[in-house]
Amino acid sequence: MLTDKLNQYTETDRLTAHTLRLLAADAVQAANSGHPGLPLGAADIATVLWTRYLAHNPADPQWPNRDRFILSAGHGSALLYALLHVSGYPLSMDEIKRFRQWGSLTPGHPEYDPALGIETTTGPLGQGFSNSVGFALAERMLAARFNQPEFPVVDHYTYVLASDGDLMEGVSHEAASLAGHLGLSRLIVFYDDNSITIDGSTDLAFSEDVLKRFEAYHWHTQRVDGHDMVAIDAAIRNAQAETEKPSIIACRTHIGYGSPRQDSSKAHGAPLGEEDLRRTKETLGFSADENFVVPEAARERFAANAKRGAGQQAEWDQMVTRYRQQYPELAAQWDLYVKGELPVKLEEILPAFSPDKPLATRVASGQVLSAIAPHLKTLVGGSADLTPSNNTLPKDGVGIRRDDFSGSYIYFGVREHGMGAILNGLALHGLRPYGGTFLIFSDYMRPSIRLAAMMKLPVVYVFTHDSIGLGEDGPTHQPVEQLTALRAIPNLLVMRPADANETAAAWKVALERKDGPTALLLSRQNLPLVSKGYEGTARGAYILEEAGAGKPDLVLMASGSEVSLALSAREELEREGISTRVVSMPCWELFDLQTDEYRSSVLPAGAPRLAIEAGVSLAWPRYLCSEDSLGRVIGLDRYGASAPYKALFEQFGFSTENVLSQAKSLLK
Repeated sequence: MLTDKLNQYTETDRLTAHTLRLLAADAVQAANSGHPGLPLGAADIATVLWTRYLAHNPADPQWPNRDRFILSAGHGSALLYALLHVSGYPLSMDEIKRFRQWGSLTPGHPEYDPALGIETTTGPLGQGFSNSVGFALAERMLAARFNQPEFPVVDHYTYVLASDGDLMEGVSHEAASLAGHLGLSRLIVFYDDNSITIDGSTDLAFSEDVLKRFEAYHWHTQRVDGHDMVAIDAAIRNAQAETEKPSIIACRTHIGYGSPRQDSSKAHGAPLGEEDLRRTKETLGFSADENFVVPEAARERFAANAKRGAGQQAEWDQMVTRYRQQYPELAAQWDLYVKGELPVKLEEILPAFSPDKPLATRVASGQVLSAIAPHLKTLVGGSADLTPSNNTLPKDGVGIRRDDFSGSYIYFGVREHGMGAILNGLALHGLRPYGGTFLIFSDYMRPSIRLAAMMKLPVVYVFTHDSIGLGEDGPTHQPVEQLTALRAIPNLLVMRPADANETAAAWKVALERKDGPTALLLSRQNLPLVSKGYEGTARGAYILEEAGAGKPDLVLMASGSEVSLALSAREELEREGISTRVVSMPCWELFDLQTDEYRSSVLPAGAPRLAIEAGVSLAWPRYLCSEDSLGRVIGLDRYGASAPYKALFEQFGFSTENVLSQAKSLLK
């Protein structure tokens, strides 16, 4: 028997919530796949938010000052699709009926599509919650940059629907801690507290007091009945009134509300079945024989909110017109932000490096940042507590604080995974974010990197200490497999520059890219200046030093710090009469995009190839093997050791002597 406390709301509100429930349940049943439990349980929360509070305009899904809604519990995607359809977004009923089918706009978990009103890709639990911290942080930072008295150009909320699973995942802990520290009061999270996971009751593994934990994070906390619309309404008002802290509202709900599977883990991840779905419809007052029904009264309820949102946008547009007249320079910067355009030609502001001064590429990266940061107002970033090592703080850069968001630097603390997810939120909001840590710790943030690549977000990762070259810290800190692991992520550019010039070129590539993230892998140790310009780096691989006789007897290929080693070996080989070409390969992904003609001009058939890279050799054979050439790799297929870096390179075979030996053996 259902307990219903909605008497203070109208029957239309009740009907609206039930409409969402059954649209979602019908979609899951039609697909014979999906998660009906959350949509059935959380529909009351969604109804209150989407019909009374959410400022958005389905006629213009990308209105810059819209409220953001993030379904962190992405397994409940059918609820989001139901909301988008009835609200008037370009998501037809046919697409609802094609839930989880090939080519549909309604995949099993929401996939980033701003034109449809889907703000981020969710499903891996904790990611959407953590993205939301980036959204909320972006809102505060942009408000500090652009808002003027009587001109709140940036003035909106970020709302999140999160599940028990979201709050179990470690990434949400990291992000929540930073959000509380910064006092992101425009962030409001609805915690769908239904006490059920796939395994059964959350008591099996989850017994903490979530709200006390969030209180310790400096969040504003409330607890309500998630089926009491009046209580939900009041809680939202209380959260909006809180101006010093982010808010979490624990909404006690019944998973599978109204169905025979209510309060059971069986409601979580499987269709209700035809008979149980019929019984659910009867319980909720709908015809058991009709599917995908949207009563006119429910559609009108959402239409009224859409009309309200259109009016809010019209008022905002009028304000921005006045803003342009009064603050033309700020308005010009605002336009660049909205369009995602760079305000300058990067080649005109990149620093020049001295050829007689060896420089670690992490240091060169810091100098590049210092040169470009004053010109790129939307460039924001930080480090996971490694700022002096990553060189990620530009000269004259200012860190943000809970009482002042006008800076552009973010101290993320020791929170690599949280940082990765927050960077995604910043990028989704239109900023150009970067984040730094040691390459070894890219493993902590790999899920967030993968999602950035999937969503084609222009995030830049500054990964320093890129090899055994970091030295004495030993194998726990020396990346061996990370370079290859990152290269395995589709749509991620992995750039390991050989020197300061290639580093500057890599930053140029990263900042001009709009369709995916870029990882910069940078050295701790000083490297000589060996490269000759930007064009080759942008093509991923190029001839750095041509063979003395024109046609090479041997090709040496390398990335990063090993390029100078290849050049050193080439000098000796040339003296011995072996015509040797050196190819710098800072980015495999860019090289693979070049024409066959270009690639074969760099790596000609017939000449044996020796690759040199201080990491696992697993993937190098793709560039070694052809019908009439031989190949070999000098790599590191084991963990490192604790010792000065020069000793490590010598002991592990990254020496001129070993390169010469391996090269000559190829030519026998």
